[in-house]
Amino acid sequence: MSSPIFLIGARGCGKTTVGELLAQALGYAFRDTDRHLQQVSGQTVAEIVAAEGWEGFRQRETQALMSVSAPETVVATGGGMVLAEINRRFMQERGRAIWLQASASVLASRLSAYPESAQRPTLTGRPITEEMSEVLRQREEHYQQTAHHIIDAMQPPEQVVAQILDALSLARAS
Repeated sequence: MSSPIFLIGARGCGKTTVGELLAQALGYAFRDTDRHLQQVSGQTVAEIVAAEGWEGFRQRETQALMSVSAPETVVATGGGMVLAEINRRFMQERGRAIWLQASASVLASRLSAYPESAQRPTLTGRPITEEMSEVLRQREEHYQQTAHHIIDAMQPPEQVVAQILDALSLARAS
């Protein structure tokens, strides 16, 4: 059995869309840590953050990661999953972590086109492009440190999936 594939990156980079397509291509299960968290808690991310703060949410996020990780599973992680060292190490050691990399402007335009404000509260309260630039600055090192592969996520989802499949087959061959 193959180890899980973890998709990491900022919100709006396509982890869920790409993850579902990748799972289909591989015949794997697909799990999304945010969806899992919402199903288990019966609350949205925004409600959890309002009730427990970001720290409480991050603890629940770690539990969700460990709960959904299984062989032959593609796991779409929350954008901030890499903030906790335990999560970075878990993904590094237990599977293949793939960073879906996109620029702040692309992320902002995607988030503006498909707003999910009830899903994810703003992290800074600033305009979305500024917020995404700041989030990427804060997290880039963590994404880099965690990723086994870095994929350009600024292209159609099908192309992103094709690049991931190529990267994974090269990794298997080496």
